Amino acid sequence: MPSAYTRRDLLRTALALPAAASFASLRAFAAPDLRKVKITSVKAMQIKNIAGNCLIRIDTDAGLTGFGEAGSTGPMARARIETMKALLIGKDPLEIEVHFHNMTTLMHTYMAHIPTISGIDMALWDLAGKITGQRVCTLLGGPFRDAIPMYSHGIGLDMLDKTSCLDWAQRIKQMPEGFNAFKNSIDPLLGVPSGRFSATLDSAQLRRVARGYANCREAAGEEIDVAVHCHNELDTPSAIAVAKAVEPMNPLFLEDPLNPPHSEAWIALKRSTRVPILTGEKLEMVGGFRQFLDRQSADIIHPDLAFAGGITGTRKIAHFAALTRTPVALHNVGSIILTFANAHFGSSIQNFYRSESALGRPNRYVERMVVSDPPEVRKSQLKVPSGPGLGLDLNHDFLKQNLMPGEEFWGRVGE
Repeated sequence: MPSAYTRRDLLRTALALPAAASFASLRAFAAPDLRKVKITSVKAMQIKNIAGNCLIRIDTDAGLTGFGEAGSTGPMARARIETMKALLIGKDPLEIEVHFHNMTTLMHTYMAHIPTISGIDMALWDLAGKITGQRVCTLLGGPFRDAIPMYSHGIGLDMLDKTSCLDWAQRIKQMPEGFNAFKNSIDPLLGVPSGRFSATLDSAQLRRVARGYANCREAAGEEIDVAVHCHNELDTPSAIAVAKAVEPMNPLFLEDPLNPPHSEAWIALKRSTRVPILTGEKLEMVGGFRQFLDRQSADIIHPDLAFAGGITGTRKIAHFAALTRTPVALHNVGSIILTFANAHFGSSIQNFYRSESALGRPNRYVERMVVSDPPEVRKSQLKVPSGPGLGLDLNHDFLKQNLMPGEEFWGRVGE
């Protein structure tokens, strides 16, 4: 007898089963505390130097507070929070699945703003951990690993100057974090502003690309991985030509060469090269990644917890990626909140690859956002924090000193 199930039915079932399992641990740990705590406020505050993101704070009548990070500015997030207050204020923060559904299915007057919801969802998971006394990775089902692999950024070098590359290689090999993977930006080699669409590359530009990355490989040696960092600026023939130009230096991956949404161009690129293709930092929810996964047009997906749907939404993306054995990396040029969230998330999924990081910069800007239990990175691995929730002990004085112009400290002057 032929099956009554369609391919869509089977896919829906495959997605629903791991999603339900994601909340099984949360439900078990939260059972004694259900309906005992209520959300009293949701706030947003933007600080400097976290790539335009803002911080989210959720307070409760139990005196417990959860923190998250949203891929939106402070004013943008506050405006969207106003439209969602009725969904959250007075509600039980432990009902994360319900809140996620209610927020992400908004249609009127405005459609759901996933970057803001991402920060709220992250804060709810932090709060759930504090209420239950458990780490977020435990609430997500338990860690597959105690530390997550990281990669950093090639900063302060002229890739066309061999001496500059050698100096950079010497510096990174002396970093106490022991980073063994770096992505270096292509834009200086192309002579185009970062993140702007470029005209089709000419032969001279492609020669500079080949020479620049070859210099990095020669300086760093085989023990340091080097990735090619684009910002979606290339057209299809240019992306294919760049992949060909860098292939001899065996790059770790080629990131975001094409316009972010899926198109036939990504398939053409993937078929043209043996260089691993990584993308996804600006994509949202399973829908943003589905065609890349269904059509196998990316080797590694690269969501950002602050953009893609928070912990809940990105968990669904990771489960969908697991159906095609696709590894999941995490984008992150944000604050310590996003960094710790990446650690918990990355430890909780089997198909995790690497997390980006702004740790280890000379001014230790991200590390200074906590007063105790700082991030611990050794041999390029970030240890998963041990405290409840995300394990954060935020340095509120430091946050206050680094507010963006026009921002108030959690919306209260003089606090």
